[in-house]
Amino acid sequence: MFSFKPPRPTFRSYLLPPPQTDEQTNSEPKIKKLEPVLLPGEIVVNEVSFVRKCIATDTSQYDLWGKLICSNFKISFITDDPMPLQKFHYRNLLLGEHDVPLTCIEQIVTVNDHKRKQKVLGPNQKLKFNPTELIIYCKDFRIVRFRFDESGPESAKKVCLAIAHYSQPTDLQLLFAFEYVGKKYHNSANKINGTPTGAGGGAGGGSSQKTPLFETYSDWDREIKRTGASGWRVCSINEGYMISTCLPEYFVVPSSLADQDLKIFSHSFVGRRMPLWSWSHWNGSALVRMALIRDVLQQRKIDQRICNAITKSHPQRSDVYKSDLDKTLPNIQEIQVAFVKLKQLCVNEPFEETEEKWLSSLESTRWLEYVRAFLRHSAELVFMLESKRVSVVLQEEEGRDLSCVVASLVQVMLDPYFRTIPGFQSLIQKEWVMAGYQFLDRCNHLKRSEKESPLFLLFLDATWQLLEQYPAAFEFSETYLAVLGDSTHISLFGTFLFNSPHQRVKQSTEFAISRNIQLGDEKGLKFPSVWDWSLQFTAKDRTLFFNPLYIGKSTPCVQNGAVKSFRRTKKNYSSTLRRMPAAFKNGVIDREFLPRRNSFTSQAKPDPLPQADSQDGGMERFFREWFSRPADLHGLLLPHVSGTHIKLWKLCYFRWVPEAQISRGGPITAFHKLSLLADEVDVLSRTLRQHQAGPLEACYAELDRSRMYFRASGPHDASGTPDYLSSSFPFSPVGNLCRRSISGTPLSKFLSGARIWLSTETLANED
Repeated sequence: MFSFKPPRPTFRSYLLPPPQTDEQTNSEPKIKKLEPVLLPGEIVVNEVSFVRKCIATDTSQYDLWGKLICSNFKISFITDDPMPLQKFHYRNLLLGEHDVPLTCIEQIVTVNDHKRKQKVLGPNQKLKFNPTELIIYCKDFRIVRFRFDESGPESAKKVCLAIAHYSQPTDLQLLFAFEYVGKKYHNSANKINGTPTGAGGGAGGGSSQKTPLFETYSDWDREIKRTGASGWRVCSINEGYMISTCLPEYFVVPSSLADQDLKIFSHSFVGRRMPLWSWSHWNGSALVRMALIRDVLQQRKIDQRICNAITKSHPQRSDVYKSDLDKTLPNIQEIQVAFVKLKQLCVNEPFEETEEKWLSSLESTRWLEYVRAFLRHSAELVFMLESKRVSVVLQEEEGRDLSCVVASLVQVMLDPYFRTIPGFQSLIQKEWVMAGYQFLDRCNHLKRSEKESPLFLLFLDATWQLLEQYPAAFEFSETYLAVLGDSTHISLFGTFLFNSPHQRVKQSTEFAISRNIQLGDEKGLKFPSVWDWSLQFTAKDRTLFFNPLYIGKSTPCVQNGAVKSFRRTKKNYSSTLRRMPAAFKNGVIDREFLPRRNSFTSQAKPDPLPQADSQDGGMERFFREWFSRPADLHGLLLPHVSGTHIKLWKLCYFRWVPEAQISRGGPITAFHKLSLLADEVDVLSRTLRQHQAGPLEACYAELDRSRMYFRASGPHDASGTPDYLSSSFPFSPVGNLCRRSISGTPLSKFLSGARIWLSTETLANED
C-alpha cells in the first residue's frame, strides 16, 4: 500500500534549530539498563539495544538512542534522551511517549542500505537479509523510523520478525485485551467481573454522568422514556442470542408486534436482523433500521406487516418512508478506496511533488465527497422526520454498516442530548456497539484487509463538520473526536474490539474456560470500556475534551446580584454563531453547489428524494425557511454541504506531518483564548455563589475546580499564546518520519518574489 522512497540528502527543515557543533553532539549510544513499563498481562517477546529513533530525514544529530522492545501489546522505544524540539506531550497513561499499539500498525517495512533491499513483512514470512532500518506505517497516519547501525544484526532481524508476527494475529483471542482481562481477573485485589474497571463513565474533569451501555433491559426502557416513544416496547426474545447473533439481547420494536410474530419473521431477514428502533421524534415519527428481506416469496407480506406495525406506533398513524442506503450512498469498498487515497496524499506524497495540484488531488480522493453525501442524505431524512412527520426506515443489506453512520448523524442533528459528551457516547454505544457494527473487521484488527473500511472515522469526520459549522452547539471538542478515533486502534477496550455483543460473550467465555476463570453468573468477561477515560488520561488532560464555546441548555447568569437561570429565546441568538450564509444558495439542496459532473452524487446513484418532492418544493422550502432563521443550538441543526463548507479535518489527518504545523497558530489559538475567558466566567460565577452561600474562606476548594484546560491566572488575564501551542496541539509530530521540506517549492518561491509561476522542474534548476 505504501511506497518506500529513500530520503533526499539535501533535506533542511525550517522547524529544526541550528545544527549543533561536534562538541555538543554526542553520537555514542548510552549503555544503560532501560526497562519498559508493562501493563497487567503484558510480556516482552523480543528486544534489541543500541537502536536509533530517527527524528529528521537528513541528519542523525537529533536521533535518540535507546532500546526497541516488542511486547504482546505494543512496540516501545525506551530512552533516557529527552525528545528534541518538543515543547509539549499529550500523554496517554496506557502508552509511553514512543509507543505504538500493535493493532495500530498497518505496514512494516525493513530496509538494508548496503544491499539496496527492502521488504514488507507479513506475519509468517522469512527475512533473508539483516535490516539496517525499520519503518512502521500506522493506521493513525504516523510513520515511525528506527535505525540498527549499532545493533546486532541478528537481534535486529529477530525484533522485526517479532513485530510482524504479533501485530498480525490470526485469532481474536490473541489480542492483548484477553491477556489483560485474564490477568486482572486472577488478581483478587483488582477483579474485573463484579467490579468492572470500565463500566461506562463520562469524560471526567467535571462529568460524573455514566454512559449507558444498553446491555440491559432497563437501559433501553430509559431511552424509550427519554424520547417519549409511545407505541414502542423493549423486546427480550433475543436473550442468550437465541434469535440473532448480530443483534443485542434487548432491543426496541413496535408494541403491536408480538414476540411470536417476530420469531417467525426473523428467519426471512439477512442475518436474522429484525427491525431495530433507533430513536423517536417528539412528534411521534420514529427512526428504524432494518436488514433486507431475503425470502422473496414472503418479502411483500412481511414488509407490509412491519410497515403497518410502525404506522400503528405513530400517534397520527403516518406513513413510513423507506430509504435504501445501498442504492443511495457509496458502499464500504468505495469508502475504503477513498480513504487509502487520502492517506497516500496526506502522509506519503512529498509536498514539492503535489503542491501545485494538491486541492485537485484531494478532490480526486472523493473522501470529502463521501462525507458530504452522508451529511446530505441524513439532512434529507431529517426533513422527513421533522417536517413530513413520517417514520423513516433505513434499509441496508445487513443493516450494520451504512445505517450506523446515517442513523447516528440524523440523531446528532435532531437531538441536542447527543451533542453532549454522555449523549454522544451513549449514541455510539447504542447505534454502533450494540447494533452489531463489525469493529473487528472494519478496523482490521486481524489484518483481513478485504473487510476493512473506515466507516466509524467517516462518522467522526462528519460530526466534526457539524462541530465546525455550529461550534456552540457541541459540548465536546475536536480533540475528543480525534482521541476517540485513536482509541479504536488500542486493543484493550471491549468497546471497539468485536463484531457484535454475542462475539464478545462467546469468545470471552471460551477464553475464561481455557484459563480456568470462574465466571459465575456473568455473561463472559467484562472488558474495560473506552468510556472510562481515566484509564487513558489524567483529569487535567481530559479537560481538553470540553468545548469552551458550548452553550448549555440552562446557563446560570447573574442579574442584580442574584444567580438566575438564563433560558434562551430566538432573540438571544446571533446568526454569526451558526455561520448562516447571506442567501440560501449555500444551503443543503441548492443544485448550483452540487459537486461537478464527474463527482459521486451526480452519477448513477441519485437520491430520489429531492425529485420526488420537487412538485411542491416542500424540501426546498423547509431548508430555505430553516436557514433564514437563527439556529436554535438546542434544537434542529442542518449542515451546509457546499464545497466551501465541507473541509478537510486537519487535526486528524495532518497532526503527524511536521511541515504542516503552524507554530503558535491554527484553531488552538482561538481555543486557548476562549478557554481563558470561559474559565474566568466560571471563577466569577462560583465566587458569587459562594459569597451568597457563606464566607468565601469555607469554599475556596471549589475555586480550584475548572472544566477548562487553559485557566485564567486572574481577572482580565491577557497572557499571550504559549510557545508550545501549534496547529497540531495537543498532538506532537516530533519523532515521526518527516517528509521533505517545502522550502524551494513553487509556492514558497512565488511568495519570495518569483516573477512568473513556473513548474517544479524549472524552479529546481534555478540558483
